[in-house]
Amino acid sequence: QVQLVESGGGLVQPGGSLRLSCTASGISFSNYAMNWYRQAPGKQRDLVSTITRDGITIYADSVKGRFTISRDNGKNTVYLQMNSLKPEDTAVYSCNAKWLSLSYWGQGTQVTVSS
Repeated sequence: QVQLVESGGGLVQPGGSLRLSCTASGISFSNYAMNWYRQAPGKQRDLVSTITRDGITIYADSVKGRFTISRDNGKNTVYLQMNSLKPEDTAVYSCNAKWLSLSYWGQGTQVTVSS
């Protein structure tokens, strides 16, 4: 059974930081590209960042220079370090594992940036 479990969300003030984690089980984690998506209320789900199986990282323009994605294949975990958070970063953040035609999702974790 495949599971992706996110953690690390919460309430933070503007300018603050959070680190999200997503731990996978039931897949050969090192084969998969790992993605972080987010969806704000009333908006479509957007791709925030990707880290390929080779460690290549890609970021949405809105988070470049503020967010850092990384992975630890030994722990089957992908991270999203989020710094200089803004109210517009408020959303449910979900991780996604993708390899060939296979795609798996976590349940999501809420991030709220507010004073």
